[in-house]
Amino acid sequence: MRLCDRLRRQPIWQQATAVLFYYSMADEPDIRQLIPEALAAGKVAAFPRYSSASGHYEICQIRHPAHDLQPGQFGIHEPGPSCPALDAKRLDLVLVPGVGFSLAGGRLGRGKGHYDRLLAAVSGYKCGVAFDWQIAPEIPAEPHDISLNCILTPSLWHESGKPDAVLK
Repeated sequence: MRLCDRLRRQPIWQQATAVLFYYSMADEPDIRQLIPEALAAGKVAAFPRYSSASGHYEICQIRHPAHDLQPGQFGIHEPGPSCPALDAKRLDLVLVPGVGFSLAGGRLGRGKGHYDRLLAAVSGYKCGVAFDWQIAPEIPAEPHDISLNCILTPSLWHESGKPDAVLK
């Protein structure tokens, strides 16, 4: 997939030691091919897992995707109960899904604020992952929305706050 190839060429991917992935839904780019590559390169691979006790997502490490990921609270694959929690401060790179994105770093999620709460605890690089058609000139923002550092699509890598999208 062109999107995954584009990410592989970025220094942030090459230098990252801990990456938060997402398990794609039908309307999101599928990045699962990157998981075994990350693990083989010695990177920590993590996924969000919904905690019904807190009503929020937590970050959990996986080691064996086929075994560790299973359908979760909302039918999306997430780490099973045996996967350990991971401190959000350890993440160098977070790959973020969404419904829509702006090149300014705005993200439109699915309306419950779960990802924004998760992203608020992360100090690492936040990268929106999208199809080209998901990019809009503007995305409405609320005070709790977390801005992204960059947007990745099959045809561009754009760092927020920079004037031009870079085709790398």
